Amino acid sequence: MAQLEERLAAMKKSQEPGPRKEDHHSQAQLAWRMVTELVAGLGIGAVIGYGLDFVAGTAPFGMIVFTLLGFVAGVKTMLRSAQEIQREWTVEETARDASPKGDRDEEG
Repeated sequence: MAQLEERLAAMKKSQEPGPRKEDHHSQAQLAWRMVTELVAGLGIGAVIGYGLDFVAGTAPFGMIVFTLLGFVAGVKTMLRSAQEIQREWTVEETARDASPKGDRDEEG
């Protein structure tokens, strides 16, 4: 009987959730990171376009083209960041699901 109680206690202990791990990425931080990447792409493209227009005298064309290119670069960077975060979460979830749950002998 004592052996059965020990096994039951071990099973209950293995199924208890572990200590909560601090998540260093909150949803708000991730959202701000992506917004910042998009705005940075737009800003850098606009500045390069404005500078090119100023030097070459081709006003608004360079700024329009480079702002659009900056937007595309910002979206690409956002997507890359989202994929990176998704990969991290998938690895963490897989590791958590693969962790041993204790000795599970199936006795009928």
